[in-house]
Amino acid sequence: MQIATRRQGDVSIVDVTGDITLYHSPDLRKTLLDLIKTQHIPYVIVNLTAVKYIDSAGVASLIEGLKAARDMKSRFSLFGLSRVAREVLELTRLLKVFEVYESESQAIESTPPANP
Repeated sequence: MQIATRRQGDVSIVDVTGDITLYHSPDLRKTLLDLIKTQHIPYVIVNLTAVKYIDSAGVASLIEGLKAARDMKSRFSLFGLSRVAREVLELTRLLKVFEVYESESQAIESTPPANP
C-alpha cells in the first residue's frame, strides 16, 4: 500500500493505492491522525479509487480518522469507493456514517452536512 498526501487550499487529499489490510492500516491511521490532530487540517478527504480491498483493520483506521475529525470539529470524507470497499461499508452499516462522494471534485465542492 502507498499513501500520498496533497493540499488544495484548506483541504488535504490522502491518495491511497493498494489494499488496506491489518499490515498496512497503521500507516493510514498515522497519516490521518497527523493531518487531523497535529496539522489541524479543516477538511481531510481520502481517495480510495486505487483501493480494491479493505479489511476490518482498514475500516477501523477510517473510523478512527472520522472520530478524530469530529473531535477536532473538522470534516472527513471518502471518495472513489470500489465495489468491494462499498460493499464492506454497506455490510458494516457505515456507508451512511461517512460522507461519501463519487469524485474528488464533488468532495471538494460539497458543503458540510447540517448537524442534527
